[in-house]
This record gives sequence, structure tokens and C-alpha cells, in this order.
Amino acid sequence: MATRIDATDVTAWYGTVKAIEEITLTVEPRTVTALIGPSGCGKSTFLRSINRMHEVLPGARVEGELTVDGQDIYARDVDVTAVRRMIGMVFQRPNPFPTMSIFDNVVAGLRLNGVRRKAVLEEAAERALRSANLWDEVRDRLGRPGAALSGGQQQRLCIARTIAVQPQVVLMDEPCSALDPISTAAIEELIAQLKDEFTIIIVTHNMQQAARVSDRTAFFSIERTGDPGRLIEHDDTQKIFSSPAQQKTEDYISGRFG
Repeated sequence: MATRIDATDVTAWYGTVKAIEEITLTVEPRTVTALIGPSGCGKSTFLRSINRMHEVLPGARVEGELTVDGQDIYARDVDVTAVRRMIGMVFQRPNPFPTMSIFDNVVAGLRLNGVRRKAVLEEAAERALRSANLWDEVRDRLGRPGAALSGGQQQRLCIARTIAVQPQVVLMDEPCSALDPISTAAIEELIAQLKDEFTIIIVTHNMQQAARVSDRTAFFSIERTGDPGRLIEHDDTQKIFSSPAQQKTEDYISGRFG
């Protein structure tokens, strides 16, 4: 199933503060898109807008149009819970449910959606853990607390929890920023495998990581502190890093600003 995301003139607010302004880009099915740019330019705000997490904050709102395979996810008759089930999210720091076992962490979303049969849950847990390259490491200790795993394992557990409900899109907000280089490499390898099944968008401050894992890269920036973030350039990753069309993009990638 195709899962194409189209953002058209997306503007997001925190109360009276405009965080991003008129973001227009397309994310093609089963690709990895990296969002890069200096701190405060709205990358994470845009990411949270895609699964309607932005509006959870008091006073926050989104204008413009965001569609997934042509469906406007901000339409009045859209089930927000269904949107968040379809568009999963992995956060910056691993956040397994601390009182739950590894198994219960993975199937938490399924149980929330009403799945109760033990055989179905067990099959889904194994499938998700295998997809997250974690099954062989935890198969003999599924009853142990998820929080007892290493940082890198916890992040893969959170990815397994996200994909267990079989979303169409996986959003990742700096998923490796709290991890060591070995764990980071494991997550990057996992991203490369997961794009065969999911459309993936990742926010990262690591230029090398963006170049390694993504097919397309979108560069966000601001004119000055306090201004809303804007999309400066969006293109194939190889082109962005070798011959960007905008001078501002080249300056950021080369380290001359940001």
C-alpha cells in the first residue's frame, strides 16, 4: 500500500507564536526523509504536526493541509486516534513503559486497540521484535522489565512497540541523540530495513547520519531568533549534500552557520 504524505502551506502555532510557516513538501512512499536545520527552526514541530501530536499542547494549532494518500488528516470528521495509529512516532530518548515487561511494552498499543487473544499478541510481538532486530537478544527474557535493557535496546524496543500496530508511517525525532555509536549504527541499519515496509521521516542534527540513512533531505531554517521556521530546500539527499540549490543550505551543511 502506498503511503504518500503531502504538506501544503502548513503553518503551526504555539498560542500567538508562529513556529513554522507555509511548509510545502511531498514525502514519497517507502522512502526515508531527513529533516535537518539549526535548533529552533521547527523540524520537530513539523514532525509532530504530521501525526497531530502538536495540537496536544494548550493553544497549539495547525493551518494548511496535510494529507496521507490524499486523505486530509485535519478534516473535521477524521478520527485523531486512527491518525496516530496510522502514523507512529519514536522519540528522542527511549521511553519504554517502566513498569511493563518487554513483551507488554511491545503489545501495549495492540491491547489499547482491543486485541486480547494471547496467540495473536505473541505472534505480533515476535514479528515486531524481529523487525526491530531485537528478537534474538530478548526472546528468552520477554517477562523482564523493558527498562532493564541497554539504551540502544530500549530504543529498538520502542521502535518495535511503534510498528507492532502496523502503522503506515514512522516518525523519528532524533532517535539516536541519546545513544552511543554502536547503538546508533544499529538504529541506522534498522531504518534502512524498515523503509521496505514504512514511509519514514527522521529529524536529526547529525549531518553524516542524514547523508547515510535518507533518500531525501529537507533543510529548515530561520532568518533570525524568534522567526518561524521555513523550508529552504527539499531534494534528493545526494544533491543536497553535493550541490544544494540554495546558498543557505550549503552554508549550513558546510558548518558556516547554525
